[in-house]
Amino acid sequence: MLSFIRFADRLSAWFGKTFGWLIMLMTLGVSYEVFVRYVLRSPTAWSLDVSFIMYGTLFMMGGAYTLSRGGHVRGDFLYRLWPVRVQGAVDFVLYLLFFFPGITALILSGWKYSARSWQYAEVSVNSPAGIPIYQFKSVLVAAGILLFIQGIAQLFRSVIAMRDGVWIEAEQDVEETEQLLLRENEPRTSVHVD
Repeated sequence: MLSFIRFADRLSAWFGKTFGWLIMLMTLGVSYEVFVRYVLRSPTAWSLDVSFIMYGTLFMMGGAYTLSRGGHVRGDFLYRLWPVRVQGAVDFVLYLLFFFPGITALILSGWKYSARSWQYAEVSVNSPAGIPIYQFKSVLVAAGILLFIQGIAQLFRSVIAMRDGVWIEAEQDVEETEQLLLRENEPRTSVHVD
């Protein structure tokens, strides 16, 4: 179980970090559009669509990474007070009842949606440029598969929490700014030996 958890975490991290670079492309694209629209008075027909496609791709492909790091919104006001074994049992049941059926539906319906889009080489109806969007529809399936794999790892984490009373955390790779600031502002105690 532990080796699968590590595999899924690394896979999710790789995809999350790789697709995270879309933020840079989006920034450049939106900056370009703002420049040509307001300075040159010559807006593009494609920029808004491309921004939507990149943002949607980033959002979808980052889902498994966010799940692996416990970054999704959850109602912790009671959950955090429970013993680890109870948390593990609740997570286990909720993953089986809600997560896996929902992600399976995402994969299956995304597959049909994507396949239909590829059949007729769908283009955006919101843009006079007719930006191709059939490739983007495939992101639904890829993101669903990544979430399913990460969900299995989360289910294994729940089993270990129920069995051993400890949570297996993902390897630390990034840290919230608030946590860094709190750690920097902690009073430092030092012991002097004479």
